[in-house]
Amino acid sequence: MEITAYIEKHSGLASKKIANTVNLLNEDCTIPFIARYRKEATGNLDETEIELIAKLKKSYEDLEKRRESILNSLEEQQVLTEALKVQIIEAEDLIRLEDLYLPYKRSKKSKAAVARDFGLEPLAKIIMSQNSRDPEEAASRFLNKDIDSTEAALEGARHIIAEWISERIDIRNYLRNTFERSAVVTTKVIKTKAEEEGAANYRDYFDWSEPLKRCPSHRLLAMLRAVREGYLRMKVEIDTDRALQYIEDRVLRSDNACAEQIILAVADSYKRLLAPAISNETLANARSQADEIAIGVFAKNLRQLLLSPPLGEKRILAIDPGFRTGCKIVCLDAQGELLHNETIYPHPPANKSAEAIKKINTLVNAYKIEAISIGNGTASRETEQLIKRIRFEKDVEVFMVSEAGASVYSASPIARQEFPNYDVTVRGAVSIGRRLSDPLAELVKIDPKSIGVGQYQHDVDQSKLKQELDTVVASCVNKVGVNVNTASEALLSYVSGIGPKLAENIVEYRNEHGAFKDRESIKQVKRLGNKAYEQAAAFLRIKNPLNPLDDSAVHPESYSIVNQITKDLGTSIDKLIGNKEVLQKIDPERYSSGKAGVYTLKDILKELEKPGLDPRQKAKVFEFAPDIRTINDLRIGQVLPGIVNNITNFGCFVDIGIKESGLVHISKLTDGYVSDVNEVVGLQQQVRVRVEEVDLDRKRIQLSMNF
Repeated sequence: MEITAYIEKHSGLASKKIANTVNLLNEDCTIPFIARYRKEATGNLDETEIELIAKLKKSYEDLEKRRESILNSLEEQQVLTEALKVQIIEAEDLIRLEDLYLPYKRSKKSKAAVARDFGLEPLAKIIMSQNSRDPEEAASRFLNKDIDSTEAALEGARHIIAEWISERIDIRNYLRNTFERSAVVTTKVIKTKAEEEGAANYRDYFDWSEPLKRCPSHRLLAMLRAVREGYLRMKVEIDTDRALQYIEDRVLRSDNACAEQIILAVADSYKRLLAPAISNETLANARSQADEIAIGVFAKNLRQLLLSPPLGEKRILAIDPGFRTGCKIVCLDAQGELLHNETIYPHPPANKSAEAIKKINTLVNAYKIEAISIGNGTASRETEQLIKRIRFEKDVEVFMVSEAGASVYSASPIARQEFPNYDVTVRGAVSIGRRLSDPLAELVKIDPKSIGVGQYQHDVDQSKLKQELDTVVASCVNKVGVNVNTASEALLSYVSGIGPKLAENIVEYRNEHGAFKDRESIKQVKRLGNKAYEQAAAFLRIKNPLNPLDDSAVHPESYSIVNQITKDLGTSIDKLIGNKEVLQKIDPERYSSGKAGVYTLKDILKELEKPGLDPRQKAKVFEFAPDIRTINDLRIGQVLPGIVNNITNFGCFVDIGIKESGLVHISKLTDGYVSDVNEVVGLQQQVRVRVEEVDLDRKRIQLSMNF
């Protein structure tokens, strides 16, 4: 099967769109670039569809690589018949390939291999023929120095027969289908571990059983974690009697003494070879599906978090709150550069609140602060109340900002490079401030797993998780665009076509030669060739440029089109930009040609209405209930304001202004059935919730939005 047909079969997309997209991917075009600037080639596929094609392309290439490896191995063994070769070439998935290859993957240590070495394969063939009425008499002819009894000979022959049975594709497929349809997953606590502190987290699964296909992804991942940590044992099983009956029906043709030996071999094959292999395969598939779901949840959350509303270029005072160690304060200019830092001690045990209020007031005036950003960790609510007691000379907005991952950033090489002369506490406070100004630009510096959204992110396939999250980060960065003259290396590295090394070269060039004056000058960066420029240019913005298009999403390859439009209209680019009335009268068909077809022209005209527009909304102040500061302040029935700070398949977590977030179970989101939590709430959404249950011992809070 050719790659286009393979992808079409698994995606349902049109073959022409697939073929063109595959060609672009083979030319090292990035997904954001293809989605935005090659719409004519793809037939206007979106990023999600292009990403699917890229994943299926990788699957196809892996399949072909394995197919070639198997063919080479069989040729080396001199067992590749023409019929087998055809079957392998026609195999459309890895399972089929591996099943075909299984009889030739001989293990030197298997029981069947040992029996063959003892010369018992002819005896196994005699028994399988089911013609002999006396298998013991036949076995007596195979006694030797290694086989000293007919029972030993028969046992060895059964091992070979058991292997033959386990290699039959029809039997394996039947068991796969049966496990998929009706397997039951069962967990039991390991008694010696039951009283350990960590076991309490998995108490629900100490004696648990349910159909595997109905087991939600988060529950399966939780059970697998408990197994990995040594608290539980897990089994995935089907009805053994039915499975054995099916196999016997397929291999038995008589009811003589040979059949008795085969029945024993069937039982051995199922217990020792088939059941463990298919059970593990089924569990691995279920685990893989659970991983995909969990990674998908994480990716959705991360996208929403990265595209959180920014406050923009404001002068910010950021506070990393604390009790005993004090509150670290930093003052940042509108570009996020550190101007000042110090520590205040308004809370116990020092209780220097009056001194702290005076200091904050002084700093706000001295550095012309426009907003205050408070980390939402320890002492955050107390710090917020302190700030609200201050009477500033002008309006200063106060924001609570998630500090998840700030400590990871502060100890990272990126932070040390940015602030080599400051300790981790200063770096953490700077991150809290910058997150308010531009969440995307700051959060790209942190490993997404440390940001604190998602479910079981440390349990899933880490390579798949990294790949998916990197794709999400790149998508968000390119969706917003990057100021090439102020962006950090970390942010630049996610720009289409750039990567870490070119990002480093851009910053080096900027430091040596000063700000880029136009997009054309970006070509002067070391090792930034034509391909990288093609992929990156339209996502890199120049603020206040000579050519207004350099601060837009219009690709330089389309500048000539805009110039032709202005010439035909007898106007300039400056006068055309923002002139919605004129732009909406332009016929895209008139200027479409080649790569710049109608899709591209419509995008250009839309961009000219509001060039460089940030797709994100602006940050808004939010206030928690002032009298709720700890979990002990909660009472059943209270209705509180909150912010959704995490979304999972089983519900959403809501920050209500205390250390512990509360869970709104999916059944408590609305009064109707909900299949996808994201259909009801989004990350960072402001909501009102009612307290349903408070478990002080386990520090768990149950909330409801259905009231």
